[in-house]
Amino acid sequence: MRLSTFNPTLIIFGRYPVPGKTKTRLIPALGPAGAADLQRRLTERTVAAARQLARRMGVRLVFCHADGDAAHLQRWLGGKDLQYTPQANGDLGRRMATAIQDAFQGGAARVVLVGTDIPAMSATILKNAFAGLAHHDLVLGPSRDGGYWLVGLTRPLNLFDGIAWSTPDVLSATLKWAEQAGIQPFLLEPLADLDTPADLDPPVNLERIKPPKPYLSVIIPTLNEERQIGRTLESAAAADTETIVCDGGSTDATVAIARRLGARIVHGPIGRARQQNRGAAAAGGEVLLFLHADTRLPQDPVAHIFDTLMDRRVVLGAFRFATDLSSPVMRWISFWTNQRAGRLKLPYGDQGLFLRRRDFFRVGGFPQVPIAEDLYLVRRMARRGRIAMAPAAAITSARRWQRLGPLRTTLVNTLIATGCLAGMRPQRLASLYRIPKKRRGA
Repeated sequence: MRLSTFNPTLIIFGRYPVPGKTKTRLIPALGPAGAADLQRRLTERTVAAARQLARRMGVRLVFCHADGDAAHLQRWLGGKDLQYTPQANGDLGRRMATAIQDAFQGGAARVVLVGTDIPAMSATILKNAFAGLAHHDLVLGPSRDGGYWLVGLTRPLNLFDGIAWSTPDVLSATLKWAEQAGIQPFLLEPLADLDTPADLDPPVNLERIKPPKPYLSVIIPTLNEERQIGRTLESAAAADTETIVCDGGSTDATVAIARRLGARIVHGPIGRARQQNRGAAAAGGEVLLFLHADTRLPQDPVAHIFDTLMDRRVVLGAFRFATDLSSPVMRWISFWTNQRAGRLKLPYGDQGLFLRRRDFFRVGGFPQVPIAEDLYLVRRMARRGRIAMAPAAAITSARRWQRLGPLRTTLVNTLIATGCLAGMRPQRLASLYRIPKKRRGA
């Protein structure tokens, strides 16, 4: 891909964070989502430094990426000041050589390529790299593990072939090549990159490592849910995840099943809002997911949640809606429920609401109301940012629709939502939600 003529050009060599695929050597210490989140933060720091440099020097910025696409990257990093282009195929040397060659072919006279693994990255460091190119054809930023985190050139040089990448000899082999070619490189200050548990501050000894802090806390309010809780917990089981069951006084086997499946149990008075607030207070995850006891999560829920919250403007997300009853009427209800949730940005609690822990507590958690606590939370969050839908569906039990009837249940839900939005007192709406007991023989 040819770049537009510009002088000079800074290429940021990075990737779109994906749990389980990003910073894999750090997963034992941080977990899949924790490692991906570290990659996100490092990349955002590098991009911020690059933008500061661009404002000072008028440097063109190119983000050369692996994974993701332009739409995802634009949603994450935004800005018309960044040009997004995918990395070429091949090893690291081939990918860097192609990106730099494209920049020169596009008209750049000075090109600097920098990685995203340096916690100490700053605009001053990048400025020094371009300054070094005023008197040298080659600039290198040595890393303390024997590689380099930056390379700058004034013309295409064949310095990437024959290098054993990801070894301690990368820098020495490159310097030897430069000496043989008669090129005197300009060396920046050595910096530490962040690739392995030993690079963390403080360093992590994998032999003595504690379990990583959870990225996601799944909070499930329960009351006599022995028929549903097992499948719900099994759907939530994942790396980076803790499950918290907030029981309101079950008299069946709900608590025993949850404990057997590894959930933490939090006891207290009944009331969905207060139960979920208790669970949030006990949670250790960076992200909270409030899940009904009869709702099963889609496959790989952490990846969907992580990707949805990559957009920093999103303050609350939810899954698409579906039930375990595949009748024409229920498919119609699911379709219009998703239309309403997507267009009006008004998902219900049975879609699984997720948000960052800090945002949840900033709005005071769930309000202490007897009904529609999910809608009140969504409305609070909508005042602070975007509401987004993950592409996968959470599967909710159709038991209420079967008990009350699909159309009547939909009408009741609509009346409650309308009344909530119209400012009616929650106490007046609560009676609509009561499910009549089954008749004998039903």
